[in-house]
Amino acid sequence: MTLLSIDWAGVGIKTAQFILAITILVALHELGHYSTAKWFKCRVEKFYLFFDPWFSLWKKKIGETVYGIGWIPLGGYVKISGMIDESLDKEQLKQPAKPYEFRAKPAWQRLIIMVAGVIMNILLALFLFIMITYKWGDEYMPPQNLKYGLYADSLARKIGLQNGDNIIAIDNKPVKNSATIPADIMTTEAKTLQIIRNGTQQNINIPGTFYNDLNHTHLEGFVDIQFPVIIDSVDKSQVKLKQGNLQKGDQIIAFNNQPIQFFQQFDSLKKPFANKVVDLKILRGTDTVSTKVQLSDKSMVGFQPRNAAILFGTIHHSYSFAESIPVGIKKSFSTLSKYLTGLQQIISGKVKASESLGSVISIGNAFSAVWDWQHFWTLTAIFSIVLAFMNILPIPALDGGHALFCIYEIITRRKPTDKFMEYAQMVGMILLLGLMAYALGLDIFRLFK
Repeated sequence: MTLLSIDWAGVGIKTAQFILAITILVALHELGHYSTAKWFKCRVEKFYLFFDPWFSLWKKKIGETVYGIGWIPLGGYVKISGMIDESLDKEQLKQPAKPYEFRAKPAWQRLIIMVAGVIMNILLALFLFIMITYKWGDEYMPPQNLKYGLYADSLARKIGLQNGDNIIAIDNKPVKNSATIPADIMTTEAKTLQIIRNGTQQNINIPGTFYNDLNHTHLEGFVDIQFPVIIDSVDKSQVKLKQGNLQKGDQIIAFNNQPIQFFQQFDSLKKPFANKVVDLKILRGTDTVSTKVQLSDKSMVGFQPRNAAILFGTIHHSYSFAESIPVGIKKSFSTLSKYLTGLQQIISGKVKASESLGSVISIGNAFSAVWDWQHFWTLTAIFSIVLAFMNILPIPALDGGHALFCIYEIITRRKPTDKFMEYAQMVGMILLLGLMAYALGLDIFRLFK
């Protein structure tokens, strides 16, 4: 990869979406801590969006609290007086506890303050999934719409699938959306596929090693919807014609005299011909014409194909606001369930941690290179529910670790010492920083690879 080959406009749009999403998630999470701390009359010394080592982009003191924006968009924090947090303010802890300090409050109040951020993220995810459902509904392509079946890539052929097969069920559960088949197989750890081949239903067994293979390709290299190569639009600024022309509605039926029927064949054939002139045979109405075109350095011709959704149609389901509420709630829990399945697969060794973990680079790359509000809000909702789960884990330095110590104190009526809390915070921070460094290293390695 060279700097010139990077789509910098797309990177900029992804970065902007990432920063906006993290701003929303962090601001609401910290607002949960801040509002409950104020409710129980704790002094809040700082409220920061993003981290601010050495300097801040902006800060202003209002009352007893300094509000600010840091320069590292990886999170944020609320500093509450008398709380052993990432600042490890030992001097404050040497003094007797003051009534406005966190450590002076009853355990049940401290527990509420610590879980309030997680609750805010859960409420945000529920709200977003409900509103996404209400605004855009559900759109999907059922198996019966696939006129030419599925394209079987290397992983699909490895388990016995063939081009033209149509997957109609996963573990005997009917497929609703053909476009999400790889993700559905992965998140359910499916054992069998029910397919239609040449009009006959058959059963395909999925071997245990398949999940790691599919995860290795990031859910690619398995199946895709087969569709003919029909030109939907031509980019005249990109196409380099040497003979003839290209028009909307043209169907490409041969590449360098090699017959092709589907887009996947065309996409595979053109890859070795970067910057070279190739011959395309085109079906235009009832006529067959030839066109010569020079491919780009990325083996692109310069047109947009008519995609499967346009060719075969989709089913769209709209919901009233009342109907959106249970559907949105179900989507929230489904998202959490899929995330937990992914963690279980990593822990059990079914997939490699080195191929599954990612840092902010992976998160940012999940956003679209064009601004798509539906995609943006869906990802924000997903990340909100994931952030809630990660923060509630009983690990020191996370909200869940602090909450666990509060629960211990409520049950035993014995409060952990400040020294113990200090050491626990340090251990938790080391663990988290180590994991973050490992994930970031993996992402950097993938970029160069």
